[in-house]
Amino acid sequence: MLIRSELPGDIPSIHRVNEEAFGRPEEALLVDRLRDRKAIILSLAAIEEGDVIGHVLFSPVLLHGDAGVVHVIVGLGPVAVLPDRQRQGVGSALIEAGLKQCRDRGYRALIVLGHPTYYPRFGFRPASLSGIRCSFEVPDDVFMAMELVRGALKDVTGVAHYHPKFADV
Repeated sequence: MLIRSELPGDIPSIHRVNEEAFGRPEEALLVDRLRDRKAIILSLAAIEEGDVIGHVLFSPVLLHGDAGVVHVIVGLGPVAVLPDRQRQGVGSALIEAGLKQCRDRGYRALIVLGHPTYYPRFGFRPASLSGIRCSFEVPDDVFMAMELVRGALKDVTGVAHYHPKFADV
């Protein structure tokens, strides 16, 4: 399996992977809309035998700090893997590759809205422990944050705002 940045020719397959993985079109449309608005930090595809079998997206999130400072952090998701390839490490490999690239590009922290037993393996923990809240109502255990640089979230509290297109999902 090869993990690489998406290429223009991958776009229809990435759409299909997201739609099949989630069993509905909303996440696939979100990826398309974020791409159209140039609101993507990183989009990686997992390729096997020339076919896209998985995809992960990283997008900018504005963290409006309680002290009035706005920080740009990274939002992880969606993560999509074809149903017949799930639970085989494809999603984990995509996430690990993306975390490394985000760190290499100088990003300091990430957030994710996801399964509370899956994302802690990568270092995510409830964002509330860092004083970070989501701009929309979500259960505390599914909204998580992670430092890419030690201490990046120390003394940073506030509200995380995803791109407005996330409201469509």
